[in-house]
Amino acid sequence: MADLKLDQICKSYGAVDVLHGIDLDVKDGEFVVFVGPSGCGKSTLLRIIAGLEDITSGDLMIDGDVVNTKTPKDRGIAMVFQSYALYPHMTVYKNMAFGLKLAKTDKAALDQRVRAAASTLQLDSLLDRRPSELSGGQRQRVAIGRAIVREPKVFLFDEPLSNLDAALRVQTRIEIAKLHQKLKSTIVYVTHDQIEAMTLADKIVVMNAGKVEQVGSPMTLYHHPKTRFVAGFIGSPAMNFTRVKIIATADETVTVEMPGGGTAILPFAVPAGQVGNDVELGIRPEHLELNRAGDLPVSGEVEVVEKLGDSTYLYVRLHNGDLVTLRAPGHSRAKIGETVVAAADGGAAHLFDANGQTFAKVNCPAQYSADE
Repeated sequence: MADLKLDQICKSYGAVDVLHGIDLDVKDGEFVVFVGPSGCGKSTLLRIIAGLEDITSGDLMIDGDVVNTKTPKDRGIAMVFQSYALYPHMTVYKNMAFGLKLAKTDKAALDQRVRAAASTLQLDSLLDRRPSELSGGQRQRVAIGRAIVREPKVFLFDEPLSNLDAALRVQTRIEIAKLHQKLKSTIVYVTHDQIEAMTLADKIVVMNAGKVEQVGSPMTLYHHPKTRFVAGFIGSPAMNFTRVKIIATADETVTVEMPGGGTAILPFAVPAGQVGNDVELGIRPEHLELNRAGDLPVSGEVEVVEKLGDSTYLYVRLHNGDLVTLRAPGHSRAKIGETVVAAADGGAAHLFDANGQTFAKVNCPAQYSADE
């Protein structure tokens, strides 16, 4: 296994800059997930680590060695692609053994490594089948097995679950998590799905427009996003945002004017110079509770009701025109056109300035703190 270090990695295609000075440390055995919207640069960064893209500037180090000019086969990495990339005319056994055969691995060692990987991934009974005889989840496991047999320093996964249906995505995600626990391997994983990121990662790297917005544990990013972008990207359904005006500040509180009238006193350290400014208030759907009093009251008309069994999502139009999501119990009887009232604790709130940067929360309650 290995440490991975990225030092001011930049990538340009002619005059177009796509990565802007990426700094990142991945510790030995960590499961790190790159997440972000399409076009943010996460797959390009993974391909740079793999050696499939040249670095415009900066250094990439694996186990302390600069590998900028090393070929992919000399970097000690193995990559699992979105498309599986299996040889259709070869059996599962031969697909998994192919890289070792090219490396002229001893036949006995090759057989032992292939069968050990097949056992780990529950592919023992499928070794004589061809890819066309396998399900999508089985094919993905074969692609993972082909990487495992190489015993790489770093595993790279490029959106490996995006071609699977919902049930298989959940099943294969669990298998990847169990595999990491068993191998204790260093894994760098790319996805656009923030649920995959939250459930798999030791550390998430949120990317936006070729830059790193924030790096941290899943719960740190959920409870303490540093920017509005991170706050809106992490969490499902997404965080609600509404514009409020700062009308007073104190040492450890700020008073804001809420949509539709009324005020709220929130536990944030905000400079006095912000008084009179419009800022954005963020609150997650799961922190808003119907028919209760609280620091953050909201009310509006229900426009859409989504019943999911264990919970019901209400899409509510506030008096200022913003649409917010509330999570209600599954047995909620709220109807379209009905006016509802909800509230949340001030400690669950997030406050962002005009540049999308968060204000520091003061005395954060335990239930809204990051669980490291």
